[in-house]
Amino acid sequence: MKTIAKLSLTLLVMITLLFSCKKADSASSDSSAEDRADVESESSSSETDQQQQIQAGQITAGEWNDLSNWKFWESLNSNSEFSEMSDYWKYYLKDRISVNIKYDSENVVDIPVSLINSQNEIIWSSRTNNKGNAELWPSLKNNNQSDNQNLKIKIGNQIFKNILTYSDKKVNRLVLKKYYEENSEKKIDIAFMVDATGSMGDELEYLKEELTDVISKVRRKNQGVTVNMGAVFYRDKGEDYITKTSDFSTDIDDTVDFIKEQSAEAGGDFPEAVETALDKSINDLEWSENATSRILFLVLDAPPHYDDQIISEIHDLIATASKKGIRIIPITASGIDKETEFLMRYMAIATNGTYVFITNDSGIGNDHLEASVGDYQVEYLNKLMERLINESLK
Repeated sequence: MKTIAKLSLTLLVMITLLFSCKKADSASSDSSAEDRADVESESSSSETDQQQQIQAGQITAGEWNDLSNWKFWESLNSNSEFSEMSDYWKYYLKDRISVNIKYDSENVVDIPVSLINSQNEIIWSSRTNNKGNAELWPSLKNNNQSDNQNLKIKIGNQIFKNILTYSDKKVNRLVLKKYYEENSEKKIDIAFMVDATGSMGDELEYLKEELTDVISKVRRKNQGVTVNMGAVFYRDKGEDYITKTSDFSTDIDDTVDFIKEQSAEAGGDFPEAVETALDKSINDLEWSENATSRILFLVLDAPPHYDDQIISEIHDLIATASKKGIRIIPITASGIDKETEFLMRYMAIATNGTYVFITNDSGIGNDHLEASVGDYQVEYLNKLMERLINESLK
């Protein structure tokens, strides 16, 4: 009997321990499931937070206007580190001719201005901005010292002689005897040319938010102005597309919806089809014949392919932009090199634009090249762009 009792007691203890172990395993299993659920929940929450964090007013940038800092620009180009950039891109901006045009003491806006040589050939054309100013370039492509004594400026049927270059530290202040204002309506054309290759993936989603925010604010704050918006997104030859275009429209939602649909993919090598996108932006978009301001923002992180024909095409396109009165404002993202920076600045200078560069201050995207500029103020990109647009309408 004692033996049976001992066996029964031993069996009972073993069953109890077994049950306890199964219960402990079950509890451990439940605990692991809860831990996994917490991790998955945190991960899901993190992804949701990241999506919520992509909003306007986060990317930081600086602006540098070389035309307003011409002495700095001349000094920079005499520096041995950067003096070869002009030859590299075949941009020669040493002979600058600035004009301000007035009629009856008022600045004349958006009037065509042509620079003519001694053979009466038009060598550069532009249109005045909202301040009545235009920039003309007698030797931009050929690097020849211009014969400034024989240069003339033609505005309509009026000819102006004794033209001064900006190196004389003087602006040519011209007063028209006759002027007929074709259209007094305030109007602005704003286009965005955006690199949509894979290298832009670290910033494009943020940039899309910045651009759509700028569009909304410009429309809201300029109720009395006709605002046309358009966009060109581009990649490179051999990709699933080279350019995608949304032409100008006063229905701003068309542009917003188009921008939101785009994504960054492909583009294996560094250079992209910049010249093709410029051609679409400058020649295929329907820019207004008369406007207070026309702005083309170039948002990119890579140069065009380096080829003599492509460089020549870009020269022609920039000359066309100037003739149409399109101010080019590049916005350079992470990954650009110094050659790309200077090409963008050449484009801005030649079209009376300004240079914008994204900075590291926000911590968004990969490392950004330090621009070779003087002291500048760090701003939020959306506010900076809005400021530049509003300044072009004052």
